Amino acid sequence: MIVVRRDLKMSRGKTCAQVAHASVSSLEEARKLKPEWVEIWFQQCQKKVVLGVQSVEELRNLEREVKKLGIPCYLVCDAGLTELEPGTITALGIGPAPSSLIDKVTGHLKLL
Repeated sequence: MIVVRRDLKMSRGKTCAQVAHASVSSLEEARKLKPEWVEIWFQQCQKKVVLGVQSVEELRNLEREVKKLGIPCYLVCDAGLTELEPGTITALGIGPAPSSLIDKVTGHLKLL
């Protein structure tokens, strides 16, 4: 799962770049922490779902919940080279992990 802040009003291209950062970086975290989940994810078509939240607070709350469940994740902070101020938190990559675990945290969110 990739969760993106809607309140930033990023351009489509910027949003895509942040989603890519979250996806790749979360995958690398999962490789270190749960390599067996990564292997299963590759065998099962590499599912990705992009969801939205309304604020940085909501994104940070999700990060805390995900970490409590032991799910690998990565919080993206923008470098500030284009549309956003340096250090702006834009997205959260979650997993790969079993859907049953991720859904406990993201099941209430809407698609971006």
